Amino acid sequence: MSDKPEQTRTAGATEQPVEAGSPVRPHDFDYHTGPVTLRGSRVPASTTDQRLLDSRGSTEWLHTDPWRVMRIQSEFVEGFGALAELGPAVSVFGSARTEPGTAYYELGTELGRALVEAGYAVITGGGPGAMEAANRGAIEAGGASVGLGIELPFEQGLNEHVNLGVNFRYFFARKTMFVKYARGFIVLPGGFGTLDELFEAVTLVQTRKVTSFPIVLIGTEYWGGLFDWLRGAVLEAGTVNAKDIDLLHLTDDVAEAVRIVTLADEEVTARRPE
Repeated sequence: MSDKPEQTRTAGATEQPVEAGSPVRPHDFDYHTGPVTLRGSRVPASTTDQRLLDSRGSTEWLHTDPWRVMRIQSEFVEGFGALAELGPAVSVFGSARTEPGTAYYELGTELGRALVEAGYAVITGGGPGAMEAANRGAIEAGGASVGLGIELPFEQGLNEHVNLGVNFRYFFARKTMFVKYARGFIVLPGGFGTLDELFEAVTLVQTRKVTSFPIVLIGTEYWGGLFDWLRGAVLEAGTVNAKDIDLLHLTDDVAEAVRIVTLADEEVTARRPE
């Protein structure tokens, strides 16, 4: 055993004993910068503070991914601040292409009105079509009509029936708001965006990443084929089980959809400790 005293390297690194006078080599230790661990050639030549306090060098960092974290953080802060006192709410999804005057548009308007009458705010993506219909129904019933918009090259912005709107750059920040402030999801006929929101919601419930909430699809003619596929090919393949499919409710009746949400909400509330 060597008689030389041991030293410890700690400059942002895991403490490791080394022989006195030996050179510090990057591969000798783990370098910690916040939650990130760097080793070998990944260990930087300078510390974060050193780079922060050095006024020389490029400003290219303003346009890199780490700087975007600040913008992402601001979207969460704005969303939480705007919706924190909203109260009980239901998120409604559906196609932006649903035309006013069509049966599905009228269904959306009826749904928005019924939700407000049941004591809920209505949250949509804030766009046209089915989203506009649900917001319109909520406004006509004198309730809170929320639109969570998203920056897209072909969207027209928030519809005129939104009385509380938040615009987002990032889909994941927007999706968090749909889930966090909703007591349930009701899904009107829609396309890829609606399917994305639907299956993300059911996955969160299935994996218990969120407190269980009801997911109701309105339109048996429109959604019936999806349920047939889930109960047929998907169930037979064993990629889901019957319990997973039972997380979804299908109806043509707006009153039934609202009743499913209300009963589930009451059950969750009753299980919470006072």
